[in-house]
Amino acid sequence: MKTVVIIGAGRGGTALLKLLMETKKMEVIGVSDLNRNAPGILIAQKNNIKTDTNWRNLIDHKIDIVIEATGVKDLINEIKKICSTETTVIPGTIANFIFQLIDEKESLISYMKEHGTVQETILNSTHDGMIAINMNSEVTLFNDAAGKMADIDAKLAIGQKIEQIMPTSHLPRIIRTRKEETNQEQLLDNGRKIITTRVPLICGEEMIGALAVFRDITEIVQMAEEVTNLKSIQTMLEAIIHSSDDAISVVDEEGLGIMINPAYSRLTGLQPEDVIGKPATADIYEGESMHMHVLKTRKAVRGVHMKVGPKRKDVLVNVAPVIVDGKLKGSVGVIHDTSEIKTLTNQLQRARQIIRTLEAKYTFDDIIGSSDEMKVAIEQAKLAATTPATILLRGESGTGKELFAHAIHNESERKYNKFIRVNCAAISETLLESELFGYEEGAFSGAKRGGKRGLFEEANKGSIFLDEIGELSGNMQAKLLRVLQEKEIVRVGGTKPIQIDVRVIAATNVNLEKGMNDHTFREDLYYRLNKMPIFIPPLRERKEDLPQLCMHLLHKLNQDYGRVVDQISDEAEDLLKKYDWPGNVRELENVLGRAMIYMTLNEHVIETEHFQHLPAIEKRTVSIKSKPEDLETGTLSERVENYEREIIKNTLENCNWNKTAAAKLLGLSVRNLYYKIEKYQIEKNFMQ
Repeated sequence: MKTVVIIGAGRGGTALLKLLMETKKMEVIGVSDLNRNAPGILIAQKNNIKTDTNWRNLIDHKIDIVIEATGVKDLINEIKKICSTETTVIPGTIANFIFQLIDEKESLISYMKEHGTVQETILNSTHDGMIAINMNSEVTLFNDAAGKMADIDAKLAIGQKIEQIMPTSHLPRIIRTRKEETNQEQLLDNGRKIITTRVPLICGEEMIGALAVFRDITEIVQMAEEVTNLKSIQTMLEAIIHSSDDAISVVDEEGLGIMINPAYSRLTGLQPEDVIGKPATADIYEGESMHMHVLKTRKAVRGVHMKVGPKRKDVLVNVAPVIVDGKLKGSVGVIHDTSEIKTLTNQLQRARQIIRTLEAKYTFDDIIGSSDEMKVAIEQAKLAATTPATILLRGESGTGKELFAHAIHNESERKYNKFIRVNCAAISETLLESELFGYEEGAFSGAKRGGKRGLFEEANKGSIFLDEIGELSGNMQAKLLRVLQEKEIVRVGGTKPIQIDVRVIAATNVNLEKGMNDHTFREDLYYRLNKMPIFIPPLRERKEDLPQLCMHLLHKLNQDYGRVVDQISDEAEDLLKKYDWPGNVRELENVLGRAMIYMTLNEHVIETEHFQHLPAIEKRTVSIKSKPEDLETGTLSERVENYEREIIKNTLENCNWNKTAAAKLLGLSVRNLYYKIEKYQIEKNFMQ
């Protein structure tokens, strides 16, 4: 080790001192400067290096090198006079130049080491095995994937002859023939079957070795050989190889792109000039940059779903940090295309949604309500679903009778068969019979050739939901009674009975008992239908369910209207609780929907002012409370009828006698509203 004395501890001398202290082949034994507080003097003292203000006291015949770093003219000549002929005296300018070269060399070594690590990380992160040899058949590259496939320690393989570690290797043949061999099958020494591509390595015009890239196909071949011939295996293997290319991108510690491979361009549609030198977010269409996340946390991420590139490709991203000597130097990302899988999943989901519209759509999980009244109704419905009995759903319009019918069907053993819905009030009597029971060819003018199956036949082995059963005429009631008693139907124009197995779920919002008293509803049909009655409470009797219902309806309306309303203020909720909701849940949905329409796009909380355009809430709340005197006398049935007549009258007045609007507001069919107007003689008493 050479001994060194530095004369001059200023800026230049200090820099030289630091460099020499890091060099193992030189030892600084003395530092001199006239200034006792010079930075170089202080550093030397901390490192137990001798210091002196007189440089002559530090020099003897044993010193190998003296560096003059003061810049004082003629000082170099004085130093040479005192030093022995064996001591080398170096001016500071030359020393600085030498050490700059040393510094640059170390930077280049660090740079090569850094890029070598990046290259090693990339090579070891791929699933493909890679082996390279030089012209002497010595292994120069052996990545981890190759080691796993060949059962060889990759680190021990470097530098050995390829014939010694892999006798079956054909790489030496490439050196002899200088010809590329693609997609060649090969059997390794451990019995694994691989498919490999071998290419000569050319540097300029000189061949420097050969490279093999291969993939393990042992399991694939074993599976394929059981079900197909050799030609099919070859085709499948080629398809797997070409479809499993991994897209790779590399960024530096600042998050700037430094490398992408061709598979990356094919996947994202971005070329090198679009990525290299650009921020790591350049390729991202949707989501957070995983490169930046890894650079920040220094931890790898795996299986992150994102959209990348102008083509908005759905991808799965794995990103790992590149760390050299404990320092973060960048990150490497491997990207897998999942867009096709997502497209197929979306298509399957849409198909399922379409199929659901042809069946019963709802289950008991879709019924919102935790009040005691609702819990009783749900428990009764679940119990009824386990029996084959006819079910009668009773409740006001808008309470969710159809929702219960769907849920009962889906809870029963018939859920895998059809669920047919019929609104008895929406179809005229002349058409309803042929719709329910079907017709024979020639039964009436315009009948289809060969006849037509009715809805009861379509629902065979399943369920049929007869909504507004109280609106059926006497003739249709008699025919329905026959179906319930005999389990058979007769088509219009036919004489032959057809056996059916259908569970009937009926629903009504009218008083069937009063209909029996008025002889508008058959008593025998009533008792057939009323085997399993389920009463669904109106909203006014379960107002504690209002908050839960509102949140459910807001979620549905947000999807319909493309809004983000997710809350109702306490004041607005109190206003809703003060109202008695004659239209029940259906009216609540209409009120919330109208309030949402009048809100701005950035509002997400419904306030009381959003109901200012709906004066019907407050008016009707007041009108219901202010009962006329005649409501306070008479039997319960008479009071209910008078109360209902007053509600209908007030609603007609609020709607300017528009019967369609009034029926919609009350949650009634127009036909039912006309019936009630005639029943209560509202036009005769109030419209003159």
